[in-house]
Amino acid sequence: MSSIQNMHASAGAAPEGRSLPGSLVLLLATGAGLSVASLYYAQPMLGVLGADIGASPRSVGLIPTLTQLGYALGILLLAPLGDRFDRRRIVLAKAAALCAALLVAGAAPSIGVLLAASLAIGLAATMAQDIVPAAATLAPEASRGKTVGTVMTGLLLGILLSRVVSGFVAEHFGWRAMFIAAAASIALIGAAAWRGLPRFRPTTHLAYAALLGSLGTLWSRHGMLRRAALAQALLAVGFSAFWSTLAVMLHGAPFHLGSAAAGAFGLAGAAGALAAPLAGRLADRRGPELVTRLGAGLAVLSFAAMGLAPLMAPQAQLWLLALAAVGFDLGMQAALIAHQTIVYGIEPGARSRLNAVLFTSMFIGMAAGSALGALALAQWGWAGVTGLATATAAAALAVRLWPRKAR
Repeated sequence: MSSIQNMHASAGAAPEGRSLPGSLVLLLATGAGLSVASLYYAQPMLGVLGADIGASPRSVGLIPTLTQLGYALGILLLAPLGDRFDRRRIVLAKAAALCAALLVAGAAPSIGVLLAASLAIGLAATMAQDIVPAAATLAPEASRGKTVGTVMTGLLLGILLSRVVSGFVAEHFGWRAMFIAAAASIALIGAAAWRGLPRFRPTTHLAYAALLGSLGTLWSRHGMLRRAALAQALLAVGFSAFWSTLAVMLHGAPFHLGSAAAGAFGLAGAAGALAAPLAGRLADRRGPELVTRLGAGLAVLSFAAMGLAPLMAPQAQLWLLALAAVGFDLGMQAALIAHQTIVYGIEPGARSRLNAVLFTSMFIGMAAGSALGALALAQWGWAGVTGLATATAAAALAVRLWPRKAR
């Protein structure tokens, strides 16, 4: 591993003609996947977690809300530091913080401690947003797309499989065991990153305040950025409202299913990951604008279809929920890839900060969706959740269909 570090220590990228070692690409992909998975472990466990810790459904609903809010704040306040400092040191520091936060969550004696730990998990899990730019920096230009694609595949698999794994572990070993196992996985990744991740040269010497100030400048300067961020945030509201309330809904009548069943629904999202390269290819050939509209439209249809569930038998309702999850997850991923394509083409010299603006907006939408979804479920039942998701996805489609200005 030291030879890899020496190769990159001064240049910060692989020499032209030399691809990155497979072990380093695997490390980056695994690190991105495991760190972002920490955001989603709690969602399938909310039903059993709330009963065990003695918390109300409304209080339990704040767990994913604070996790997503912490991630949004971390992207906004911490991600720009990757241009200013050695990314290797940032990744190691966040790995240590994430491991500690997960351990606190696993040992939490009350809902208050668990909520505080959830916020900290979200902040530290932004190490994924340092790993992906690191992959782009290290890879030679000839294989940069392939390398970043592989790392993004790891990130998507982390999102998709996290719910399946946590549902299974919580069902058989308890929800606390899941948080402890997650902390152990991050500790292993941190140790591997300490040995195998090269150092990075800073690309700017701007002060921290100036880095953050440039985000506002980019936002006010580029209408395409504002439009992409708003549409993706609206899609994220419905996406998060569904996933953050699904376990609680399935735990009650008429299903009475455990956390493993809720986690299994995460497998439906595999369609989104498999379709991601196809969405990118379509964006290259037909333009990303079309893909954003197709993705938002598919999300609207999928969420609206869930409104038919009360007319069906319980078994048929489960099939409908699974098919709808395939549809809106595919739409969400397709729209995200297309929005990234749009945003990265605005100002190539500021891609990290443009990415921070886009993802901050998206995870603010995620946090809002968790909070609004819990409120809708408490006040109006599952019909309230599906109505919220359908309305916000329709608003995202309206944003993409609205006539575009020059900037």
